Amino acid sequence: MKIYTKTGDAGTTSLVGGKRVPKSDVRLEAYGTVDELNAFIGDLINEITDAEDKKLLIFIQNKLFVVGSKLACEEESNIKLPGITPEDIEKIEKRIDTIETTLPKHSKFILPGGTPAACKAHICRTVARRAERNICRLAEQSKVDAEETAFINRLSDYFFVLSRHCNISAGNTETYWGE
Repeated sequence: MKIYTKTGDAGTTSLVGGKRVPKSDVRLEAYGTVDELNAFIGDLINEITDAEDKKLLIFIQNKLFVVGSKLACEEESNIKLPGITPEDIEKIEKRIDTIETTLPKHSKFILPGGTPAACKAHICRTVARRAERNICRLAEQSKVDAEETAFINRLSDYFFVLSRHCNISAGNTETYWGE
């Protein structure tokens, strides 16, 4: 299989199922941003030392391929793909809850920064938020599984607490907005 096909040179691409759409299509923006998030997570994994978080991040990467694959399908497609389950979302929620028990309480906005891992987690958080916005935009015109949106939403929460955890574990103080 050749890596280049030249079929996209005119600004269109194929969805799973074969339908050609413009590369500016909201569906492509949605699954392209999910792919971008997945790449940033790959970079984050290189900075993470906690074995449980590394394992969870690889789990998340695999699930993002599920989300991206489903988003890349034509709406009327009969292709059967795995989906995101409530248990997948719960797995992330449990880790968020565990991490939060180790963090100091805060009542101000925290500025992104700190350790390389914390900075990369913040980047993942913001890309996850953009992916969620793009998926919501797609959902305004096409069917999107609610679990996919909830999964992406929970990821941004996880990356926020992970960034705090990375900084606190390294002995860094957090910088608050306005200080």
